[in-house]
Amino acid sequence: MATVPSPEVLRAPLVVEFPFTRSLGPVQSAFLTGLRERTVLGVKTSDGRTLVPPVEYDPVTAEEIRDLVEVHATGTVTTWAWNHEPRRGQPLSGPFAWVLVKLDGADTALLHALDAPGPDAVRSGMRVRIRWAAERTGAITDIACFEAYEGQEAGGEVGPHDGVFGEPVTGIVAPARLDYTYSPGRAQTKYINALSDRRTVGERCPSCHKVYVPPRGACPTCGVSTTDAVEVGPRGTVTTYCIVNIKAKNLDIEVPYVYAHIALDGADLALHARIAGIPYDQVRMGLRVEPVWTEGARFPDHYRPTGEPDADYDVYKELV
Repeated sequence: MATVPSPEVLRAPLVVEFPFTRSLGPVQSAFLTGLRERTVLGVKTSDGRTLVPPVEYDPVTAEEIRDLVEVHATGTVTTWAWNHEPRRGQPLSGPFAWVLVKLDGADTALLHALDAPGPDAVRSGMRVRIRWAAERTGAITDIACFEAYEGQEAGGEVGPHDGVFGEPVTGIVAPARLDYTYSPGRAQTKYINALSDRRTVGERCPSCHKVYVPPRGACPTCGVSTTDAVEVGPRGTVTTYCIVNIKAKNLDIEVPYVYAHIALDGADLALHARIAGIPYDQVRMGLRVEPVWTEGARFPDHYRPTGEPDADYDVYKELV
């Protein structure tokens, strides 16, 4: 008997990216402003340890620490890992080593990049020094990287520093980015493929008989696999909703607009979608809606009222 091949499970690259904006306290402000001025600052704890990068509270005792000290721009590699394929936004464009460096005068290590010709040129215990960026703005990237250094450990005590610089850095914007490959799995692959045919297909639990849309591949209540496909909708009922008053970046929708949970006919789980074709202040629980598709779309652009009488609350109350 011939075997019917399973449909290919979808996979696609996905990027999650956003700017993280934060203000700086006096210690971090002094540290980053110091980097702009080619000065590395740490903090001295009550038991005499010098922490670089500096923190505002002792990680051992939790006491507040504010005594700034200047350490040297040379140091020793304590451990390392070779990065053979740098990614977007990393310090160097070619292969390099990630290193933890204990700067001379410090008792803790600073993580940064080491410019080296290959992994054979890197070892724990090697001496390095800071290579400063040509243009510095008050960020950790003001240290362009570390480079090999033949000198000995810098002698002398580290000196206290008042942390005062002109035009101090008081806040930073750190871009956060995550690149990965996403796969929706068997159940949602079937769901997405059905949407391309303008059909909404869920899966029924063989135990409790609930129909889940979008399907999850297993019943969250019974814990058993769901493989019985069930077409639902296309019409449904608004179970609850919210009015959006803040315009999202790169989303060409005028505010205010309504985002709602919609229980499609025949489904036991509400999905969410935008409601249009009705003033935002007339959207209500129980409103009967239907999907609106645009040419070539793989999913409904929005849902609009069908003109039917509102559904009775008892019909959808378990899905609110």
